[in-house]
Amino acid sequence: MAHEKITEAVRRLGVRFPIIQGPFGGGLSTARLAAAVSNLGGLGSYGAHSLAPSDLGPLVNEIRSLTPHPFAVNLWVSDHDQGGLELNEAEFDRVFKIFEPYYREFGIQRPEHPAHFHHSFEEQFEALIEANPPVFSFVFGVPRPAILAECRRRGIVTIGTATSIAEARMLDEAGVDLIVATGFEAGGHRTSFLKPAEDSLMGTFVLTQLVSDRVKTPVIAAGGIADARGLRAALSLGAQMVQIGTAFLACEESGTTPEHRAMLFSDKAEQTTLTRSFTGRLARGISNRWTEDMIARSKELPPFPIQSWFMSYLKSAMIKTGRTDVLPLYGGQIAPNLRHRTAPALMESILERL
Repeated sequence: MAHEKITEAVRRLGVRFPIIQGPFGGGLSTARLAAAVSNLGGLGSYGAHSLAPSDLGPLVNEIRSLTPHPFAVNLWVSDHDQGGLELNEAEFDRVFKIFEPYYREFGIQRPEHPAHFHHSFEEQFEALIEANPPVFSFVFGVPRPAILAECRRRGIVTIGTATSIAEARMLDEAGVDLIVATGFEAGGHRTSFLKPAEDSLMGTFVLTQLVSDRVKTPVIAAGGIADARGLRAALSLGAQMVQIGTAFLACEESGTTPEHRAMLFSDKAEQTTLTRSFTGRLARGISNRWTEDMIARSKELPPFPIQSWFMSYLKSAMIKTGRTDVLPLYGGQIAPNLRHRTAPALMESILERL
């Protein structure tokens, strides 16, 4: 086992090693995975942006029951994009026509028009702060000063996420405890909030150097890191920790389907794409029938969270059938190098080579 790498970021989080498990939304996070990583000396995380406020307290309690160590719960500060808060009936009909052939193919009934398409961040945070998790991480923006002040008052460590120098500076000025510098190699969503995600596609190791030279807050590198080589490289370039997503997503403790995990270990993982077709926000995943079909319809797709809501019905059908052709297959560019199928095996491999 490696010697502990004590940096300021490691000290602030109260963990042993400079490794954070990336938070996965949409049911891909599990309490089991978060607790496993925390028990192994890293910081486990849970992506909770799709959960109802009433579910956040029980979630925090569940993770606490599995680990005595620090862990993070992640929320999305921006809970809708322009035009994504509501949909009139005519627009609902227009969007449904995009999905209708796929719904029909998989026997899905036309859904009822919902009262809302996503939970309110403010309501989620109110529930989360009552649950008092050790660490609150967030993406897609900077919370109001009062929210960050309340976290400081309660001793909750805050982690914000940046995809550019400007976003990192804003997080730094807001007084967050740690900043994740996430590059375009990463799987999942591009969490840009000052400019369109398509205009914020800087690589991890360039972004890490630029950000760490310009902010006083400790920096965490994320994107394209799956082993000890990546961790050592990130630390040498100014990061104090790394956040590893795809490699943990591929572990059996995650909420991915067996078919999704198999894809991450297959040759298909060599072909990832950035697409808005999963949720309405730009995200990286393995190319499949869905991403290819939606290229021609990209300008017709609705914004987040409307696209995500319609997609959720297809996702549920895919999970039940075990198919992957219309399933969001999140994964980063490092996926072809994945070797380990459990969190303990992955952590041991990284730590013994530090």
